[in-house]
Amino acid sequence: MAHAQRHIFLLVLGVLIFASDLFFGQVARAGDDHIVRQVVVHREPGRFAGWPANHGIWCWGNEILVGFSRGYHKDLGEGRHNIDREKPEEFLMARSTDGGETWTAEFPNAKGQLIPQGKSLHGTEIPGVPIPPLRKCTTAIDLKHPDFAMTFRMDNSDGRQSRFYSSHDRGKNWDGPFELPQMGTPGISARTDYIVDGQYEATVFLTAAKSNLKEGRVFCARTTDGCQSFQFVSWVNQEIDGYEIMPSSVRLSPTHLLTTTRVREPNSGPSWIDAYESLDNGATWTHLNRPVKDTGEGNPPSTILLADGRICLTYGYRAEPFQMFAKLSSDNGKTWGDEILLRSDGGGRDIGYPRSVQTANGNVVTTYYFWDKNLGPERHIAATIWDPSKIP
Repeated sequence: MAHAQRHIFLLVLGVLIFASDLFFGQVARAGDDHIVRQVVVHREPGRFAGWPANHGIWCWGNEILVGFSRGYHKDLGEGRHNIDREKPEEFLMARSTDGGETWTAEFPNAKGQLIPQGKSLHGTEIPGVPIPPLRKCTTAIDLKHPDFAMTFRMDNSDGRQSRFYSSHDRGKNWDGPFELPQMGTPGISARTDYIVDGQYEATVFLTAAKSNLKEGRVFCARTTDGCQSFQFVSWVNQEIDGYEIMPSSVRLSPTHLLTTTRVREPNSGPSWIDAYESLDNGATWTHLNRPVKDTGEGNPPSTILLADGRICLTYGYRAEPFQMFAKLSSDNGKTWGDEILLRSDGGGRDIGYPRSVQTANGNVVTTYYFWDKNLGPERHIAATIWDPSKIP
């Protein structure tokens, strides 16, 4: 009898431990104590707004600027970006001066700046708006200016000619477009991912075309003369059958760099996010781990270094149930904590492409494009303001 009671006790204890682990795992994933506010950054009836990761985000204290694309909404069915391919697509900015609580749209196109072009557009070029010619950057750009921002843009996702712009007034005005050299690659599909290392020095992470002229392969480059020239430093990984694109990178020390990438192989099912580190300032790279094994159809990472030394990774899950997540690492990316749920009410796979910043008040503001069925069919730019100090 005693043996039977002991057996029952151990069985019940095991069930309780399992239930406890499951319960607290769900709380860690789905609890919302860390959520400060869900915000609509930019939304217009009848218009499509998307892809902050294709543009960039910048932060000065509690002032934030994020770029995105705006087109016209058209229902093309599930599995498609519901943007009208036969109408103009333009680049907009949204600015917040209160840590992401409220936002105002800005229109650089009206100044003849940041004019979109090329096959990378999901819509058409803007009729009647001339595309400024590319020019060489012949004057050193002060990368340490307190109001500096820089953005890199592409004209073809399979890598052709990319360009960059700079600003010294927090993105109110942009100088450019400057020609981005090919640096010995078959062509570059540039998005914004740079680390300022000095007044005239920056480390830049870009995606080049593969040898078959299809996207993509991530590499590291550097400028030491204020963007008058760029030097190829290294490939982050060998060429793969699928694509590895859209790096997001942080500097951990004068010689230690970490970058995360969006990866997909043919017939591989889900896409994922990989992490790489360099201990020699980008000269060589080692695959560190796979922080996110499944992003559904695929979503790029946004990786930032928090004030407390942890690394924060944010991303979208482009499969049912269509959510936004974060992960934290307290050991320089060697291991990653549980998924932190940021948003769970997505209406479909057409979401994500986040860019995150930490503001002066300690909150993280994660911007992304989203489909909220309660607001209507149009994709819009949203932000989740959350407190990483609430996550152990």
